[in-house]
Amino acid sequence: MMGSRKLDFFICVLSVLPLICFSATFVPVDNYLIDCGAPANTTVGDRQFAADNFFKKLLSTQKDVLANTSSKPITSFSDSSLYQTARIFTGSSKYTFSVNQKGRHWIRLYFYPFVYGNYNLSIANFAVATQKNVLLSNFTVQKNSVMKEYSVNVTSDTLEITFTPSNNSIAFINAIEVVSVPDDLIADDANTISPPGRYSGLLTEAIETIWRINMGGPIVSFENDTLDRNWLPDQNFLVQPNLAVTASNIPAVKYVQGGATQNSAPPIVYGTLTEMNSNNDPNSNFNVTWQFNVDPGFQYLVRLHFCDIVSNSLNQLYFNVYINSWLAVENFDLSVAVNALAAPYYVDLVTPSIVGNKFSVSIGPSPVNNDYPNAILNGLEIMKMNDSLGSLSAGTAVIVNNSNSKKKVGMIVGVSLGTIGAVILAGVFFMLCRKGRLARHRLSKTWVPISINDGASHTMGSKFSNVTTGSVASNIGYRIPFLAVQEATNNFDESLVIGIGGFGKVYKGVLNDGTTVAVKRGNPRSQQGLAEFRTEIEMLSQFRHRHLVSLIGYCDERNEMILIYEYMEKGTLKSHLYGSGMPSLSWKERLEICIGAARGLHYLHTGYAKAVIHRDVKSANILLDENLMAKVADFGLSKTGPEIDQTHVSTAVKGSFGYLDPEYFRRQQLTEKSDVYSFGVVLFEVLCARPVIDPSLPREMVNLAEWAMKWQKRGQLDQIIDPTLAGKIRSDSLRKFGETAEKCLADFGVDRPSMGDVLWNLEYALQLQEAVVQGDPEENSTNMIGELSPQVNNFNHDASVSAAQFEASSVDDLSGVSMSRVFSQLVKSEGR
Repeated sequence: MMGSRKLDFFICVLSVLPLICFSATFVPVDNYLIDCGAPANTTVGDRQFAADNFFKKLLSTQKDVLANTSSKPITSFSDSSLYQTARIFTGSSKYTFSVNQKGRHWIRLYFYPFVYGNYNLSIANFAVATQKNVLLSNFTVQKNSVMKEYSVNVTSDTLEITFTPSNNSIAFINAIEVVSVPDDLIADDANTISPPGRYSGLLTEAIETIWRINMGGPIVSFENDTLDRNWLPDQNFLVQPNLAVTASNIPAVKYVQGGATQNSAPPIVYGTLTEMNSNNDPNSNFNVTWQFNVDPGFQYLVRLHFCDIVSNSLNQLYFNVYINSWLAVENFDLSVAVNALAAPYYVDLVTPSIVGNKFSVSIGPSPVNNDYPNAILNGLEIMKMNDSLGSLSAGTAVIVNNSNSKKKVGMIVGVSLGTIGAVILAGVFFMLCRKGRLARHRLSKTWVPISINDGASHTMGSKFSNVTTGSVASNIGYRIPFLAVQEATNNFDESLVIGIGGFGKVYKGVLNDGTTVAVKRGNPRSQQGLAEFRTEIEMLSQFRHRHLVSLIGYCDERNEMILIYEYMEKGTLKSHLYGSGMPSLSWKERLEICIGAARGLHYLHTGYAKAVIHRDVKSANILLDENLMAKVADFGLSKTGPEIDQTHVSTAVKGSFGYLDPEYFRRQQLTEKSDVYSFGVVLFEVLCARPVIDPSLPREMVNLAEWAMKWQKRGQLDQIIDPTLAGKIRSDSLRKFGETAEKCLADFGVDRPSMGDVLWNLEYALQLQEAVVQGDPEENSTNMIGELSPQVNNFNHDASVSAAQFEASSVDDLSGVSMSRVFSQLVKSEGR
């Protein structure tokens, strides 16, 4: 009997050992907790923050001030006492912490602005940095208490945190934590969502916690977290709270091997969740969405926490997860991951560089389980990753739409060989950076052709297998489910149709994250089909530019071919020129639209390893946003240009009648100069505000390009301009514009300018239009501008050289470049 009891006890111990292992409290090797400016130690929960006078030897400063306040800040957590004192720095100052165990460390910085004597901390402006990373720059805390949490990889024996006042201001800090992080908390790699794949190198990244959310549960303070983290409840972030319900079963949570641990998140996070409010309705079909504010221009590490405390059996719950409009996790089944109910598990995902400041996470049903559609989420962490310069500061962010990896450009370290050697090294470095950037761009945007089998595409059920049964896996980051498209367009409501083209109808829609989009739905009877659909996706997924319409996603389910773009409020350029009754555009607006379109085309021709030829440049494919900024659209006919050792691409003739390059038509040899010809037709279309082909007109007027060229060669272009522009175009601006269009329409491609030259000349035409000459009674006077400087008179002679230099220095993006500074000194009357 005694032996039996011993055996039972032994079995019981064995059964709880895994729980002990998985819930063991982490003891950090480095654990600096400092209450800055405090006269004595401060106890917060079960932790003690030491007065930083005891750490005076760690602090190097020119001058510091100890400050305190009697006001208590409003904070969600029980740490308000840390904000009542501060150390103020009037010059650059740093803390130097000895590191006993290298690796990842938390840095938590506490800030609360108050007034102390002559110091108003709410107007303090400063930067905070470590040896490798900029954490904050131009940072100001105006009213509320703020805690910033970072996780950095420390590879040296010390960690320095430097506070540097900006703009003759001051810096301050209320409290600091520097604490070791468990080695296994963040792995070195994670899945990427666009394009799908693996991201390696997380161990070296500095990370800032932007949001840490407990879905369906209460606030979780550091007192209830093994790593002293705070978790906010999710209610305030739900976009449509009525679509969500919560569930709680904390005692059911059991940490298992192969799943998450208590260091990943505490039981109070895994034991509560938010799920679909479907009431077990098999017809339920909607997403639950949360929305957060983030800093644009950065990639984010997103950690999704799951624990199935609602299912009655394994393999019952299948669902999808979306991040912004990307399908991030498809047909997810927790049973496969942990093979147990109520077992915690998390998934790490790396996003591309985020463009806007809104970040949405959605969960929705999967078609795999039609009986009881449901989706759950227990916890969420959104962590900002440092940029290529090691910065986490929003003030240094560079917003790039197509950034899908953060591989660093390799740097060559050379030995200085004197002044000449240094110059050569700098030149080599610049070229390698550019080459590396282009190569990285190509690798990060490689698309496998879409697999179509009877009109349907196929992918594996689990995103984490990284295996495809079709060929869509590398595109999946852009895939949007058909149900989401239906929801966005109110089931393709005809009242939402905003255009009809060769591919099909275009609908205005709103995605579940609030993004307004244009949805182009392919018509099965259209002459444009799979090839154009695939080309559009491949082209727009490779290129991101301010003057190219952005592809948000596509759908290829249910025999559908649907493309989803950013919504352009003002429609097509064509609709603003004739036929729609819209108000007439001013000459300045028309010039700026032409300049924007030229920038987009110039980027296509020069911004990639090989030129991309649009092949369908026309006013209907130049779209305008709410500010009339132009963006080139419709890449279904686009084609990559010739190899370096070739002059052209031989291909069947495609394009729109009236805009088609006659040389391309005759010889079926395509170059980027074919786009230049089509753009020349657009220029005359903009000037004359009439269709490019109008059979109702007299024979000599039917073809706009031929008709306008006759008047241009006579020097009488002003006789055929849009009547609404009469008397409003300066003669010099009109002359330069006409000359540019004429050169674009040269019979032979070799005689036409590059798009860089066209852009240069259009910028010049705009400057001539805006130039104000002393004595002119009207800004819009059509009087001839007086004799210009020799530089201007010799402009045509130097244009090609200047434009070539312009192209070479701005291959990646001309969207922010203006020639205004170049031309302002040439055309200002006081500069003559």
